[in-house]
Amino acid sequence: MAESFKDKVALITGSSQGIGAVIAEVFAAEGCLVYVNCAHGVAKATAVVEKIRAAGGAAELLVCDISSEEEIATRVREIKPVDILINNACRSHGGVLSGCSYDDFLDVLKVGVAAPYYLTLLFKAHFRPGASVINISSTRASQSQRDTESYSAAKGGIASLTHALAMSLAGVARVNAIAPGWIDTREYHLRPGAAAPTTAADRRQHSVGRIGRPEDIAGLAAYLCQEESSFINGECITVDGGMSKQMIYHGDEGWSFSPPAKP
Repeated sequence: MAESFKDKVALITGSSQGIGAVIAEVFAAEGCLVYVNCAHGVAKATAVVEKIRAAGGAAELLVCDISSEEEIATRVREIKPVDILINNACRSHGGVLSGCSYDDFLDVLKVGVAAPYYLTLLFKAHFRPGASVINISSTRASQSQRDTESYSAAKGGIASLTHALAMSLAGVARVNAIAPGWIDTREYHLRPGAAAPTTAADRRQHSVGRIGRPEDIAGLAAYLCQEESSFINGECITVDGGMSKQMIYHGDEGWSFSPPAKP
């Protein structure tokens, strides 16, 4: 892979596994020095760093709980200046059906919305020319399942934060977001068998005929940080294999409505 990010520095939050880990690997292969961030999963994050280094890339471990203002303010001093900030980390504490508390709800928003804002604020004076911020939102910002309020609120918040920051950082950094749909991350969690295998029916729900892969997100993130995408700013791009674009009513496409059980 060509080193299009040679000598650039990237911080990727929540990159000890899944989409974040693959983004770190792809950006390192492109020549970036990547900071692999985790709050608690140090062993997994260390494994990502070692994998990148074994492939000839440059990576550093950054243990930082981004739900903590104090930790963010202390640790970001280690990585100035920066060219790329990818706000990938998030968590979920469910919603009203599972009794997500006020504090638990705020905890999700701290990681999913407040931390991306605060990191961008602290890096504002330290972004190098051509800098990019990529926020990882979700299709759950615009559609939901039951009991997902904490996560959906965070993903909706970061989608809106994206266009606001894009305006405020005009001339400093471009800010875009990616909203993944169904991404199969099992083999990237460093724990085989994390979920049941996908089925042919699962794949047929997508007009492209397959489930998403972390590389689908990492590839777009890389493109959005390059000069070729310099006219794209403030956007939230959905990457879901077309799943959210298909309109289905009762009796269509082999589907029939069955009311969910009352909670």
